[in-house]
Amino acid sequence: MNEKAGAQISRRAFIQSAVILLAMMLVAGVLTLVLPAGEYQRTLSEGRQVIDPQSYRQVEQPNYPFWRWFLAPLEVLTGPDRLTLIVIIIFILMVGSGFAVLDKCGILQAGLGRLIGRFQNRKYLLLALISLFFMSLGAFFGIFEEVVPLVPLMLALSYLLGWDSLVGLGMSILATNIGFSAAITNPFTIGVAQRIAELPAFSGAGFRAVVFLAMYGIFLFFLLRYAKKIEQKPETSLTYREDQHCRTRFHSLDIEQLKATAPKLGTAMAVFGVFLILILLVLVSAPFVPALSDFSLPLVGLLFLVGAVTAGLSSGAGGKTVWAALGEGMGGIAPGIPLILMAASVKFIVAQGKVMDTILYQASRSLGNLSPFEAALWVYGLALLLEFFIASGSAKALLVMPILLPLADLLGVTRQVTVTAYCFGDGFSNLAYPTNPVLLICLGLTVVSYPRWMRWTAPLWLGIIIASVAFLGLAVAIGLGPF
Repeated sequence: MNEKAGAQISRRAFIQSAVILLAMMLVAGVLTLVLPAGEYQRTLSEGRQVIDPQSYRQVEQPNYPFWRWFLAPLEVLTGPDRLTLIVIIIFILMVGSGFAVLDKCGILQAGLGRLIGRFQNRKYLLLALISLFFMSLGAFFGIFEEVVPLVPLMLALSYLLGWDSLVGLGMSILATNIGFSAAITNPFTIGVAQRIAELPAFSGAGFRAVVFLAMYGIFLFFLLRYAKKIEQKPETSLTYREDQHCRTRFHSLDIEQLKATAPKLGTAMAVFGVFLILILLVLVSAPFVPALSDFSLPLVGLLFLVGAVTAGLSSGAGGKTVWAALGEGMGGIAPGIPLILMAASVKFIVAQGKVMDTILYQASRSLGNLSPFEAALWVYGLALLLEFFIASGSAKALLVMPILLPLADLLGVTRQVTVTAYCFGDGFSNLAYPTNPVLLICLGLTVVSYPRWMRWTAPLWLGIIIASVAFLGLAVAIGLGPF
């Protein structure tokens, strides 16, 4: 069998993503030419940089020639975000290699066989429960990129249950993103924004719990409707042709044979299960243990890789098979690295041209005499805009909240509403913009191109935006507080 193990980024998906990101880099470069350079003064507060909203001033336009736009994917590795980028790159290499070992040694297929054996006649219940689980990880613990190792498992499960790669992405990373946005106690968005706003920690959780349930209902309706549609007519799948190779790979496996294989690989699955439990413990405890939080992503990747290799060696497949799988997995995921660097270049170019603060300043001046509801929508829109350039929710909160809060106070918008509007704008767009590295990684694990992904998710985003606006209107009407 010459088929390579693990996730293999297709040439077509790579080219499409690269073209889109190159266009984004050019747009960022043009902004550095047409906007005046400016900057806010920043001060340290509890070890973090916070903007002084009254300190904006124009500065001399930096000498940033256009040819450096194209070098930005290399220059980001020397910039302020270099450590974060290196961690992400190492993380995806570890995850890609580990998944290839599970695949090549038959551990993945055996585990899926056991799961299907339990839910074969209740697969839509399984879909709803898995989606709720991933949504809860995002909503309560702020987990997002850390679930990437589980995405290939959900893709394989989706194929075996008669669905496609979009459903696999939907019940895993997309569900996590919806939960991250409809946050209840997300420490990286709600926690940071409320601390800056001087609100009681995780106040307003009751209102946000209602938002979470509503978003879960919208998301589940969207996902179940699509899954049932393609089960009845597989050719209506948006990725039907692209999925054929992967679908054949898993459908060629007999379900009864998978169930019979599971006990034979019981030791290997038990070994890997121990590491999955350790990963879950890291994910759950990281938001509450600051020393662990900074290292949670590389630690999750390392546990996944070590667990996969240990399970592979205990499966009886042999060391030669395990090491070959590691090489295939690393080679398959490696094309995602230049895409991640290109995505990071968009923010880097804007920062080098010193126009990021100008964008913030001009946006803040446009508030004028807006009503409280209009001001809340403006905060929502600004967070959506900045998501193009800054993927990190906590970093964006530290950047914009010191500017938004005084303005919101003047316009009669409660600080709780401001925090809610910011979190909506920050989170729901995570898997819509091609500058988000998590989206690029997850699409790279599948045959799904970015245009196909946006075509599929567009109705969902429309429904979520309408619901978000409605909830913001309700929050303003009831004066969501305590202040």
